[in-house]
Formats: sequence, structure tokens, C-alpha cells
Amino acid sequence: MDVEKTSRAFTARKSSCYSKKIITAIFLLLLIPILAHLQASPFYFFASPTATSRAFFNKWKGIALDDASAGPSISKNSDSLISKLRESVTFLPLKDLRFAETAMEGNTWFMSSLNDTHEANEAEYLSFPSQMSKGQILCIKGRHASDGTKNSYALVWPEALPDSATLMKGLTFVSDTYYDYGNLWHGLTAMAPFVGWSIKNKCLEPTRWVLFHWGELRTKTGSWLQHLMQAHFGEVKIEGFEGGDGPYCFEKAVVMRHNEGSMGKQRKLQVFDLLRCNARRFCGISPAGKGQETNERGEPIIRLTLLMRRGSRSFKNAAAVTDIFARECAKVEGCTFKVAQSENLSFCDQVRVMTYTDVVASPHGAQLTNMLFMDRNSSVMEFFPKGWLELAGVGQYAHHWMADQSGMNHRGAWWDPLDKKECPFPQHDLDCFNFYKDGKVGHNKTHFAEWARIVLDQVKISKMQIATRSPTNEPQPNSNACKC
Repeated sequence: MDVEKTSRAFTARKSSCYSKKIITAIFLLLLIPILAHLQASPFYFFASPTATSRAFFNKWKGIALDDASAGPSISKNSDSLISKLRESVTFLPLKDLRFAETAMEGNTWFMSSLNDTHEANEAEYLSFPSQMSKGQILCIKGRHASDGTKNSYALVWPEALPDSATLMKGLTFVSDTYYDYGNLWHGLTAMAPFVGWSIKNKCLEPTRWVLFHWGELRTKTGSWLQHLMQAHFGEVKIEGFEGGDGPYCFEKAVVMRHNEGSMGKQRKLQVFDLLRCNARRFCGISPAGKGQETNERGEPIIRLTLLMRRGSRSFKNAAAVTDIFARECAKVEGCTFKVAQSENLSFCDQVRVMTYTDVVASPHGAQLTNMLFMDRNSSVMEFFPKGWLELAGVGQYAHHWMADQSGMNHRGAWWDPLDKKECPFPQHDLDCFNFYKDGKVGHNKTHFAEWARIVLDQVKISKMQIATRSPTNEPQPNSNACKC
């Protein structure tokens, strides 16, 4: 009887072993055509997989990996499967020229086969690994700095990284922008979504940044942006992929490719409040009581700053403009006037000047992005050269938008109607705009004086109204646990 039981048990184990071998063999036979189809159609898996095909793939991937402990033969077959998974990875161009005409729309031309995650009030983003990626992680071959089509990406299973891949531990922020990271405004709009994402995700901070422009690798930002991100996140490590051609795979990655995209106004206010607070903390500025100061006669202090720039879009006669604003400020009790040259200021100098500014008057340009560091409800006055009103399109309203998004009051703009030269291409708007784009800004003494007088009166009334409020009724910026 015992012999019979032993024989049956042996037969059962043998049958089970054969069954597993048969299952694995069948799976490999089924998998090979799928892998061949993936190789023949690189967009098949990433662009339009069916739910059935993904479920099938995940199910059998799991079975094969679980069977690795079932014995040498099964382990060998599992190793073979992992090898097949590795070989099946297909890298696609980071920059997809099929979408060159709509580079900033939809999924954009950056990682074009992947669909963004959309959440209310948030900028759209990609996250890896995630439900969207079915647990796969992001790998990039991305060292090319002048042709984004020569850089590439793929999604891979963590258990089957491509040969020669480097796994980069921690959280990686991956950014692609249509503009650049040197200009203050463009850089801020590219980075703000990461701050918003971090706020929503328990203030997570990146281990590294990977930056692209049109799918081309960038290994640095402008100094202003570098300092702003350092003030918020701490050390900023920008990855240059110095270890070779890759691929480089990221344990966790968040990708932004729309700049602020669909980020809602309340999230933008929260992001800018937090950046302002952290920049002041980073620079050792503690403006306690600011905004409630009065002079010896009890009049509210109003700080007016004329923020200058050199070169394009600077004032033709800076001395005359300075004199106009200085005289109008002198007529308002409690008003103090300062002229600041933006190019001469360090990052913390810019934070300090704007922290102690209630009204900034400045030509259109990146230096106006420093309005970020003013208190909420501060005021902005903006000046343009000739040609911008008629030809610049919606881009000329960038600082109107930023004022609204950061809680400031944009008090209007002045467009110079005159220039010594007229556009020689009157029938071609783009050529005419390029002709006027970097021109200088003139002045109108009467208009500037009246405008300054109106704005200063508005600010004075606002400050007096705030002074009469109970401190408990004073509106407070959004708060959160991210340092400030």
C-alpha cells in the first residue's frame, strides 16, 4: 500500500512538472509571434494596446516569473522569457516629427505615444511606474543635444531591463519645454508644474532633473531658475548622462511636457506663494510687518521701484522716465522711490528689491518675472516698444497672466506709438514684428505722470483699507507643509 502511495505521489509530481513545462512551452510558442509583431510594429504596444493583449501579457509575465523557483528546467525557461522581454524593448524617438506642426498640442511631439494623466486643477503629467504604464518604468537614451529625433525612450518591465541599462534610483523629474530654461519667465513656467505636483504628493523632492528642449538634452538652467529651484527643493542635480549612451532607466519618474498646461488658478497661486516664501527664506529675508508700515504722520508707506533693463526694450531716455516717476512719487506722502538695474542684481538682490516693492514699473521683459517676489496685491506697470500691440499676438500678455496667477494687480500697459523707422515689410506681419521686437521704449511725459498718479492713489487707498481691517480678517496666502 505504501509503495502504491509513493508511486502515485511520484507520478503526481512528475505530472505536475510536465504540466508546468508544457504550460511554459505553450506560453513561449504564443509569445514569440507577439514579440515578432512588436518588432514589426513599434507603435503597437505603446500607442494602442488592447486591454485583452495587456492583460494576457501581464498574466503570463507573472506566471513565468513565479515559476522561476519551480526547478532548474522552469528557471531556464523563465530566464529565456526574461531575455525575450529584454530583446522585445523598442525605443521610439523622443521627438516625433509627425507632430511638428502641432508640437505643443495634445500629447505633444515629446514621447508622443503616451497619454497624459489629467487631474482637476493640476498640470497634465506622466508618471512611471503607474497604473497608466501598467507597472513599467521609463528608460531614455538621451545624450544628443542638437537633434531630439536621435534621442529615444521606451517603457520596460523592471525585471527585464535592457542590456547595458543603468538603473537610476530615486525620483527623477523629466521636463521638456518648447522654449528654454535660461529666460526667467520660460524657465518658471516649465518648472512650476513640478512644484504643484510635489505639493499634491506630500512635498516629494527629486533626486535629479533631466531637462530637454525639443527633445534635445540640456544640462543647465539659467542662474535665476537654478537658485529658485534650489530655494524650494534643495540641491538641484541636472543629469547629463555622463556614463555613456545608456539606456538610463528611472526607478520613479514624473514627466512634464506642457509647461503650466491645464494647471488651475488656485494651484498656481499656491505654487507662487510657496516659491515666494521659500525664496525669501533662502535669502534670509523676513519681512515681518511689511505692508503695514506708516510714516510719522500715519500715512502708509508705498514703495515704487522702476526696474530697468539694458539693450532691447529698454527706455530710450531712462533719465527722463526716472524723473517723471520720481516727481510723481514725491507728490504722494509716504511714497519712496527706487531705481534698480536688473542685470546688476544677484538672485537674492532681486528677491530683496521686489520683496520691498509695492509698485513695479518696467519695460516688457524677463526681469518682470521678479514680480513673483512681491506681496500679493502689489501692482505692475508695463511698457512696450512700437509694433508690439499690433503684431506681437497673445505672447505680449505673459506678464498680465503672471500677475493674475501670482495674486498681483496688473495696472495696465503702455505701447509706444512712435519709432524713428517704419517697417519695410508692411504686408508681412512676422517680418514686421521681428523688425520692431527688440526696439526701445520711448516715453510720454503727460501720460506717464497721470498714470503714475492714478496707480499710486489706488495703492494708497488699498493700503488704508487693509490697515482698518482686523488682523483676524486679513486674507492669508495658501499654506502647506513644503518648508514654508
